Amino acid sequence: MPIPFKPTVLALALALACLIPPGTAFAAEPQTAPAAAETTITTPGGRATFLLPQGWASRVEGNAVIVTPPEADGSRSAFVDVVATDVDAAVAEAWKVLGLSPKFLLATDAAPRDGWDQRRFYDYDIPANAKRVINASAFRKGKAWTVVVADVDQAIAEKRGSQYGKIAQRFQPAGYSRETFAGRAAHKLDAARLQQVSDFIEQMRKEYDVPGVAVGIVQDGKVVMSKGFGVRELGKPAPVDGDTRFMIASNTKALTTLMLAKLVDAGKLDWNARAEDVYPAFKLGDAATTDKVLVKHLICACTGLPRQDMEWLFEGEKQTPETVMTTLGTMQPTSGFGELFQYSNPMAAAAGYIGGQVAYPGGELGASYDNAMQSLVFDPLGMANTTFDYAKAQTGNYATPHGYDMDHKVVIMDMGLNDTIVASRPAGAAWGTVNDLLKYVQMELDRGVLPNGERYIGEAALLQRREPQISLGVDRHYAMALMVDKSDGTTVIDHGGDMGGFHSNMMWWPEQKVGAVILTNADEGVMLRGPLKRRLMELMFDGEAQAQATAAANAKANRAGFDAFRKLLQIPGDAAALAGLAPRYRNDALGDIVVTRKDGTTRFDVGAFSSDVVTQLQPDGTLVFVMIDPQSAGFPLIRADKDGVRRLIARDGQHEYVFDEVK
Repeated sequence: MPIPFKPTVLALALALACLIPPGTAFAAEPQTAPAAAETTITTPGGRATFLLPQGWASRVEGNAVIVTPPEADGSRSAFVDVVATDVDAAVAEAWKVLGLSPKFLLATDAAPRDGWDQRRFYDYDIPANAKRVINASAFRKGKAWTVVVADVDQAIAEKRGSQYGKIAQRFQPAGYSRETFAGRAAHKLDAARLQQVSDFIEQMRKEYDVPGVAVGIVQDGKVVMSKGFGVRELGKPAPVDGDTRFMIASNTKALTTLMLAKLVDAGKLDWNARAEDVYPAFKLGDAATTDKVLVKHLICACTGLPRQDMEWLFEGEKQTPETVMTTLGTMQPTSGFGELFQYSNPMAAAAGYIGGQVAYPGGELGASYDNAMQSLVFDPLGMANTTFDYAKAQTGNYATPHGYDMDHKVVIMDMGLNDTIVASRPAGAAWGTVNDLLKYVQMELDRGVLPNGERYIGEAALLQRREPQISLGVDRHYAMALMVDKSDGTTVIDHGGDMGGFHSNMMWWPEQKVGAVILTNADEGVMLRGPLKRRLMELMFDGEAQAQATAAANAKANRAGFDAFRKLLQIPGDAAALAGLAPRYRNDALGDIVVTRKDGTTRFDVGAFSSDVVTQLQPDGTLVFVMIDPQSAGFPLIRADKDGVRRLIARDGQHEYVFDEVK
């Protein structure tokens, strides 16, 4: 939440580069036993190669390779070399391999990349109760098509997302040599190159209807760009600049681990100490996992604890740091310790609160954390405009969040959803500015030394935060709230941040002494981050021109996805179904959903935020209630009445929450 309009696509995020030397790929053999090691597979027609993760199985069936994850749940992906007259015919032929003919929703084209001359992605109208991720992707090299069709359990798609991403990362035409920046010296980002950056940002801002963007760049110890584009709030003239405050969301995590590193540097904390020894009240739902968690694991996304955010999104205004820690004790791992990347906001919150207790023992969890961040991070780095004080943040020069309404019109977004993160603030509640965050990035580039030459933190404690903790893909790892990517032949470290109407990224290239920050005030701002990162590398290393074509194609696909989703909705909603809703529903973990009606509209109120509700008829005849206000647009609640009791069901990737009628 916010929910993307385009249905979830299996993690075929074809990106990142590494050379596969000729001769290392081999033709797939019939196989049902799990792969003993990561294996390069060639499709039967010899057209494409991809990486099969360790523990996965593959087998050849005619012109296809069928790939299955370790779980025996019917999840399958097929890589099919197809002879067909056109792309749609190729996809139809590929679906025959899995024996499926899903209901078509839309097809969108992506920019050519990774050796492919054409790439097209297909989404389908899948019943919510199917709990499946079903999609197709078609890739052309010359006149030949290779199609990937997928039918995967929703929980597996989320849990093994990093492995599906690894498969996709190295899905490429056979014999293709990927671009690499290894050994290339970075150009100076001179006035001409910086103007290209500015032009690109403004072009994307307009294409994606983002009211305001702030971008900052440092190189060789100097700020070479600190610039605003557009306005802080739609309908008002006040411009964005380098001192405009935005929510930085999960970029807060990197600042939190910096606070922990300061404690390590001072000898007050050990990265390898058990979390429960440092803070005895620390507890996960799985006792064995609790015993394994070291301080560094609190922020590594490597413990097997899955993403589980609804506990703080629903009735978030009632949460406190203490209840966040208590709720963490109910959460269960869904993969082995150190096995898979699984992102956890509650674990990141625990990291900050435990650090706060080390710095300021015995204080209220939130207050101790706030004090630790102020004294150990914000003040020493001169980040005077960075704060957790929402009232202070939303005065003077600050940005307002925005999102699309159901007419695809950009509107101001209510802050209710964003207020829910306050109780879990080490995970994502900070407000900051480009100029403040550039100070942090510069310190990272200078390996702990401040601009005046004073050492702020010992190099060892700082750099331990960059040590790989869990794989994100090929030559990509998650460290301590930092993503370390070496897949382009050079190292880039970054992290993104996402809350309602606010999307951001911090990134830096340590070897080149270059860093950048982007902050945006609309949900579509999330689409600017990847292209900016790519464009900077193109300008620094004379890289292949991809960013502009990628951004333009993605903008077109994004609009098509919105339009397709909008057509599935019944607006106004089905009158009988809406009239049949109970006045109140309750789930023990998430609290209440209160149903209100006014002026012919029906709203769901979940505490911190509320939304108008419409209906969506599913292909299997079931009905889903869909929130449509910008902050929660697209979020579904499934009608599940049974035995005379009215029920609603909310789901994330790996959890289901049943709300029973309150009588």
